Amino acid sequence: MDSFDKLVEWFIKSGGNAVVALSGGVDSAVVALAAKEGLGKNAVAITANYKTLSEEELATARLVAKEIGIAHRVIEYDELENPDFVKNDRMRCYHCRTELGQHLAEEAKKANIELIVDGTNADDLTDYRPGIRALRENGVRSPMVELGITKAEIRKIAKNFGLSIYDKPSNACLASRIPTGSEVTYEKLQRIEIAEIIVKSIFDVKMVRVRDHGELARVEVGKEELQRMFDVDKLAILDRKLKEVGFKFVSVDAAGYMMGKLAMIDNE
Repeated sequence: MDSFDKLVEWFIKSGGNAVVALSGGVDSAVVALAAKEGLGKNAVAITANYKTLSEEELATARLVAKEIGIAHRVIEYDELENPDFVKNDRMRCYHCRTELGQHLAEEAKKANIELIVDGTNADDLTDYRPGIRALRENGVRSPMVELGITKAEIRKIAKNFGLSIYDKPSNACLASRIPTGSEVTYEKLQRIEIAEIIVKSIFDVKMVRVRDHGELARVEVGKEELQRMFDVDKLAILDRKLKEVGFKFVSVDAAGYMMGKLAMIDNE
């Protein structure tokens, strides 16, 4: 039995219905696909638009739900109304996922559904992620962790089933671009989102992070895409456009994107 069959069987044995937290990434998309396969109309996907989710991610979640054919709902709330989240300490992700778990539980209760699942996979456990603990505390289960399914297997499943996001780079909420200890604000989130769209449009790159260091925008792109940044004319355009959205200085990280790099810089 392959990984996807095991995932479908997991849902069939789960008790009849489920809420899937659909983020717009490939992990939760594969979970939603398996839930729909195993439970049919008794599976529902829920995407939380909590103001730190980019419009691109929200649009992707809607597209994937349509591709899968799963019932899909978008719930809205504002993380920036939570002072514990806004202060942006090292437990920001914990506060974020605690609130998400509570909202998912409320939606599941309204629909008389007991099982809530997310897209956390086996590889995620190798990193320190307080958000995972917060979801567990709120009753959210991770079938791919329970079955030991890895990111490579997930991408293979997504590709085999023709999901458009099978090779989509991993992403995180826009607040992850703001250094620890610097407050999260609407203004920062907006200019980060606009800046990342600008980088993608100028250089045609997929993996982008624009780290907001106050007056400085530090641009990270995937290592395999770094060579696309070596264009003096395009860099001049990037410099001008990012200054137009409020940055005074623009830099390109020569080492490229690496998950958790901002946290490592904070610790130095």
